[in-house]
Amino acid sequence: MVKVTVWNENRHEQKNPVVRDLYPKGIHGAIAEFLQGAGFEAGTATLDEPEHGLTDEVLANTDVLVWWGHLAHGEVKDEIVQKVQQRVLDGMGLIVLHSGHFSKIFKTLMGTSCDLKWREADEKERLWVVSPSHPIVEGIGEYIELEREEMYGEHFDIPQPDELIFTSWFEGGEVFRSGCTYTRGNGKVFYFRPGHETYPTYHNEQIQRVIINAVEWAKPLKRERPVYGNAKPLEEIKGEK
Repeated sequence: MVKVTVWNENRHEQKNPVVRDLYPKGIHGAIAEFLQGAGFEAGTATLDEPEHGLTDEVLANTDVLVWWGHLAHGEVKDEIVQKVQQRVLDGMGLIVLHSGHFSKIFKTLMGTSCDLKWREADEKERLWVVSPSHPIVEGIGEYIELEREEMYGEHFDIPQPDELIFTSWFEGGEVFRSGCTYTRGNGKVFYFRPGHETYPTYHNEQIQRVIINAVEWAKPLKRERPVYGNAKPLEEIKGEK
């Protein structure tokens, strides 16, 4: 069974009654719940737990890490970011949601500012599927329409994605690369844009389906990891002695 850890800073839920009403178990709890319903072994971790809930034991037993953050990116300890980065390089999958684009771990893996335009104006978002054969969009139609979402607009300062899965259009006119995949070391990374905390986005069945598909896509391959460092030759070297 694929083991998933859903990480959330869990600050909006404490400060904003609108968010608390939408997600009484926290955004992390809502996501873990539908992942469990899809057959994954899903647990949660939050910012204010010891080691942000991402102990060596938790990370070692995580196949895919789902990350949501917004208010407190700077409070995430650098040593925890380094551990998460190493686990991704070793093969753990990482799914970064919405404002996690500014998280330390995503910026570390991307090597860019990951900055963008934004606007909160209750506007419609239409996420167009631009890679219809990709497993992340299995069961999804030509587009997903959200009646109200926060706008993210280009230019999105990220490296060129390995694969572009979704492109969003917003009612105000902007577009955005809203579903992007990357490989880093032995691990897979998926950035998925929707999920502003004051909207019921994670209760949308199509959004849930994308995240479920992404977990399945990002899980580690069952193979031995490459060996790094000094290597003995496979064949006899007949050069100068």
